[in-house]
This record gives sequence, structure tokens and C-alpha cells, in this order.
Amino acid sequence: MKRFDYLTPVGFMLGCIIVAIGILSGTGLAGISSFLDLTSFLIVTGGLAAAIFISFPPRDLKKTPSVLKQVFSRQDDNVKELVRVFVSLSEQARRQGLLSLDDQAREIKDPFLKKGLLLAIDGWDEETIRLVMDSEIAAMEERHRKGRRVFEKAGDFAPAWGMIGTLVGLVLMLKNLNDPHTLGPNMAVALLTTLYGALLANLVFIPIAAKLEEKTESEIFIKQVMIEGVVGIQSGKNPRNLESQLVVFSSREDWRKGQPASKKKGAVHEA
Repeated sequence: MKRFDYLTPVGFMLGCIIVAIGILSGTGLAGISSFLDLTSFLIVTGGLAAAIFISFPPRDLKKTPSVLKQVFSRQDDNVKELVRVFVSLSEQARRQGLLSLDDQAREIKDPFLKKGLLLAIDGWDEETIRLVMDSEIAAMEERHRKGRRVFEKAGDFAPAWGMIGTLVGLVLMLKNLNDPHTLGPNMAVALLTTLYGALLANLVFIPIAAKLEEKTESEIFIKQVMIEGVVGIQSGKNPRNLESQLVVFSSREDWRKGQPASKKKGAVHEA
């Protein structure tokens, strides 16, 4: 079941508060206006939008709002409960045969687990089940990568456009050295665009991309548990042995240690 991930907005607000405290401690309330500049903001956001539009096709950009929603939600995945479900199904399959699981399998809400169990019930061998379910994981991982890529590139582009704004401001400032009234505004553009670009990258886009990557790894982990459970039921493994094998997955950090998600499948298969 999905729940609201309160840490995401808390993190955003905390970052904004820290920056605000830094400004207020040095300048007071009167100095806040010095850090607000529409020209700087438009250079960074407009340039960032232009770079994103050039980099990605419309079909990928249309999915961005739905991808962004995932940052504010979390999936309650209880591995121990999943292990208990597989042990129960394994016991029933050993007593009454795989076909007895058909009704239960069709009532399962998770499409990945449902598909795996139906493959086992239909008599497919272990290699085929692994191939089909691993292909599902690979397809999911690619979809998630495309959605995450927009935010990763935005995190790259934002500081670059901040630097472009800085160069624009410096050129304007140096060009008008004879007019002291323009030095302040042009210097503001030069410095604030860098600040805006750095804030957007490090407080918004890069953290969002990291959060999406973490969610992908979590989902892959749960699906790998499901694969091992389905294969254990298909092979008629003793329920206690299956439980002992799956309980290893309850230590999620051990499973994830050392390698990116796409390289872990072989290690899981050897378990």
C-alpha cells in the first residue's frame, strides 16, 4: 500500500530554511530583497527548460508529472509478510498440488507476483519463469531510468545555466564600468544566477533523481524476492527450506551492498 512520503517535503523545507537562516543571519530581513532577481531567475529556469526540451522527446516529458508524484509516495513492502505468504502457498502446493493455487493466484493484486504464480501453475519450467520475470524487471528498470533521466539532466543543466548567467552579468558589468549605477544590478545577475542554478540542482533535481533511483532499487529487491518464492513453489521445495532461503532477503542492506541494481540478478539466482 502506498503512503505519503513526508520526508520529501520536509527535506525541501529544511533546505530552504537553512538558506534563509544563512541570509538572515548576515543581512537581516532588509537584505532578503538582495537575493531576489527576476532576470537571474529567468536565465536559469528559461535556459534549463530549453535544454530539457532539446534533450528529450515529448513522450518522455509527458510522463514527468506522474514520475514526480512517485517522489512524494512510498510503498510499504514487508518482506517478512511476503515470506509468510510464500510459505503458506508452498505448503498448500505440496499438499494439494500447484493447480490448487489457481484461485488464490488470480486474486493477487500485484501483477508481477500474479504473473509468476500463473506461470508456475501452468507448468512452465524454472528457467522460463526466471527469464520471463527477469525480463519484466529489466523493462521496469528501463522505464524508471527514462523517467529519472529528466531530473538527472536537469541537475546537470541548472548549474551550467547559472554559470552562463554569471558570464552574462560579468560582460554587462565590464561593458558599463563608466556607469556606477549599473554595476550593482549587473553584479547581482552575475552572482545570483550561479546561486539559483546551484540551489535548483542540489536541493531539487539531484535529490529527486536519487530518490527515484532508491525507489527503483527497492522495487527490484521485492521483485527478486518474488522470483525466488515463485521458483521455490514451482520446484516443490520444502516450505521450511524455502522460508530459510527467503528470510535472507529480510536483510535488505546485505543484498544491496556493493553493486548497482542491474548487476545483482546473477547473485540472487545463485542463492
